[in-house]
Amino acid sequence: MKHFLLFYDVTPDYLERRATFRSEHLRLARAAVERGELVLGGAMNDPVDGTLLLFKGETREVAEQFARVDPYVLNGLVEQWRVREWTTVVGAGAATPLV
Repeated sequence: MKHFLLFYDVTPDYLERRATFRSEHLRLARAAVERGELVLGGAMNDPVDGTLLLFKGETREVAEQFARVDPYVLNGLVEQWRVREWTTVVGAGAATPLV
């Protein structure tokens, strides 16, 4: 199992616009948690200019598929998104722990 970070760069009016799409976004996120794919997610603060979601899976497709159907992306609240593999080595959930 590997870790993947999904980065969202959000629009300047993200906070004002997200309420319309938030319940559907959270439904999607909670379903990903239930499937064991999404570990953590949330907005960056001060300033709120992006969000970050941590996924686990065999390939980056798990994070990419989430972004492709996310109402925040589909409705233009996300200006750009990208997925990066994250090599985790320390902590209880590390994918490649160093001993």
